[in-house]
Amino acid sequence: MKIQLQTNYGHVDFFDLPSKCPYCHKSIRPQVFYGYRLNDKKKLQVFMACPDNNCFSTFIGYYIHTSLDHYDFTGQVSQGTLIGRRFTETIETLSISFTKIYNQSFSAEQQGLFEICGVGYRKALEFLIKDYAIRLFPLEQERIEKKMLAQCIGDYVSDDKIKSVAKRAVWLGNDETHYVRKWEGKTLGDLKKLIDLTLHWIEAEILTESFEDDMPE
Repeated sequence: MKIQLQTNYGHVDFFDLPSKCPYCHKSIRPQVFYGYRLNDKKKLQVFMACPDNNCFSTFIGYYIHTSLDHYDFTGQVSQGTLIGRRFTETIETLSISFTKIYNQSFSAEQQGLFEICGVGYRKALEFLIKDYAIRLFPLEQERIEKKMLAQCIGDYVSDDKIKSVAKRAVWLGNDETHYVRKWEGKTLGDLKKLIDLTLHWIEAEILTESFEDDMPE
């Protein structure tokens, strides 16, 4: 959809609008006010606002010159409020450190800090696995804390599903810390999926155990 806009260098046409407010995170069609062209008119910044009655926050959408005076949306807007992921009570009880480290990594990802957020997710995974292992073997806590993560999984995780996905999450997490990547073609998204699967199977095991304890045969 083409939109005409007044800028510091006259009128321009630009295409597409952000679909979400960076502050309230609702789906919106923002109100557009004014544009500013810079870098020899190759870039356009558009001042706009969320129309939601409970928000009305202003922000900037970033556009790039394509042809004549036409500009296309880059998909980027100025930073609003960062969102955090909510975890279940089961996971928060198991490892509050995991949830904190994960959400700090998620904040880095939302800011485009892709070279460091993967390292954070890898650290979050280590806290999750070790806190899970300590839950299973509380008398082994000191040994678990000092073990390498892969060794910890091999020695203390018996569930095949958890072991399978956690081991692969470690592989991709380690890639985020190394100069040369081993698993070419695998992305940060794949690492997060494997962490999600690890969370899923750990929570399923803990909840199953809880109901078995509450409702013995």
